[in-house]
Amino acid sequence: MTVFDDLVGQRPVVAQLKAAVAAAREGTGGMTHAWLFTGPPGSGREAAASAFAAALQCTEEPAGCGYCAACHQVLAGTHADLEVVRPQGLSYSVRATRELVLRAAARPSGGRWQIVLFEDADRATEAAANALLKAIEEPPPKTVWLLCAPSPDDLVMTIRSRCRLVTLRTPPVEDVTALLVQRDGVEPELARVCAQAAQGDIARARQLAGDPSVRARRADVLAVPARLTAVGPAALAAESLVKTAEEEAKAMSEQLNESETAAMRQALGESAKGRMPRGTAGALKDLEDRQKSRATRIKRDALDRALLDLASFYRDLLALQFGARVPLVNGDRSRELGDQARRITPEGALRRLDSIMACRERLAANVNPLLAVEALMMELRTG
Repeated sequence: MTVFDDLVGQRPVVAQLKAAVAAAREGTGGMTHAWLFTGPPGSGREAAASAFAAALQCTEEPAGCGYCAACHQVLAGTHADLEVVRPQGLSYSVRATRELVLRAAARPSGGRWQIVLFEDADRATEAAANALLKAIEEPPPKTVWLLCAPSPDDLVMTIRSRCRLVTLRTPPVEDVTALLVQRDGVEPELARVCAQAAQGDIARARQLAGDPSVRARRADVLAVPARLTAVGPAALAAESLVKTAEEEAKAMSEQLNESETAAMRQALGESAKGRMPRGTAGALKDLEDRQKSRATRIKRDALDRALLDLASFYRDLLALQFGARVPLVNGDRSRELGDQARRITPEGALRRLDSIMACRERLAANVNPLLAVEALMMELRTG
C-alpha cells in the first residue's frame, strides 16, 4: 500500500505527482519549489499534498512506499523536515508568516527536502501573502512549499503564477461508498446514502457514517422547508439552526482548548499549586485570542455546512421538477421533496437557492449569524 492509495478518484493527480517525484530523484528536471493543490471541499487537497511530501522524503523504492520511517513520520506530521501549517482562526497573520518563512529557510536535517505544507493558504491576510510571495520567489535550493486552497483564484495572482498547479476533482460517489465499506466497515446501504449526502466529500461522508448525531443534525436541517409555514415557525427554525451550530462549535472548541491550555501552562512552568511564573500572562492571552478566533471559525463553518445541506434540498427539488437524469443528493427524502415540488415552482426554487448563497456571503462578511439566518428563513418562506 503506497501513500497515494488514499487519494480516492484522483488517478490523473497521482500520475502527475509520481512523475514529479521520479524526475526529482533522477535529476532529469528541475524540482518545482512551489506547488498549489486546489479542489472542492472533500476532494483531498491536504491528503494529496501530504502524500506528495511523504514520497519526496521517502527513503525506499518506489518512492512513497508507505512503510518506511520517513513515510510514516510525514503522514503523522512528525518528520523533522516537514512543517505543517493549519490556520486555526479566521486568518493567518503576517507575523506568523514571517516566522514561518524563517523556519522554512533552514537546510534539511536528515530528509531530502525541507517541506512546508500550508493548509488553507487562502486564509493568509494580504500582508501575509506578500511576505509569503518573497519566499516563494526566491526559495532556498532544498525548500519546497505545498500550498492548499479551494481554487487558484483564492490566492493572489503573484503567488499562484509561481506555483505548479495540482487540480483535484470531487471523488465519484461510487468510490467514496467503496471506501466507507472496505476501510471503515460501514454497511453498504448506509455508506451509499452518506456518500451521496456528502456529495463526494470523503471527510464529511465519514462523519455522517460514523456519528448518528451528525446525521440527526443534517436531518433537522433538511426538515426546515416543511416547517416554514408562517413567520413564527420561520423565526424558530432560524434560531434552531444557529443554536445547533453554536453548540457544535462549543463542543469542538472546549475539547481543543482544554488540551492546548494545559500543554501551554505546563510548558510555561506552572507550579504544583497552579501558579504561573511572572511574564507568562501575555503568552496565555495570545493563546486565548487564537482560541476565540478558532471558535468563531468553527461556528461559521458549521453554519455554512448547514446552509449547503439546505441548498442540496432545493437542488434536488429542481432536478425533480425538470426531470433531470441525475442522482439526488437526498434520495432518501423523496416524500418531502415531492411535497415541496407540488408547492413551489421551479422559479421559486431558484430564488431560494440564490437566497441561500446570498446568506453565505453575508456570513462571510461577518454579519450577525442570527439576523442573517432569520432573513434567509423569511425569504425561503415567501420565495
